[in-house]
Amino acid sequence: MTSDLVYTCAGSGLVGLALYRLATCGDMLLRVLSLNVLAVGIAMLFLAAARDTGMTDAVPQAFVLTGIVVLVAVTAALLALAERIDGQHDE
Repeated sequence: MTSDLVYTCAGSGLVGLALYRLATCGDMLLRVLSLNVLAVGIAMLFLAAARDTGMTDAVPQAFVLTGIVVLVAVTAALLALAERIDGQHDE
């Protein structure tokens, strides 16, 4: 089993689990967590597809690092929004 196959299978599994959780869960916190898992799975698939005969290209790695930074910012915004929505339902 090559490392490309391991990353592809793991990324596909994470994407599948995240999409299933997004479709079946009603809790806002678990939906935000599912979006994070989905982003990590897509990053793994992207890095596995970017490998070229043992050499790794720097551009896909830069895209994935940028995606991680954006993911942190979006997670913070979604958690603040989820807290605000939950606060309105409590009143």
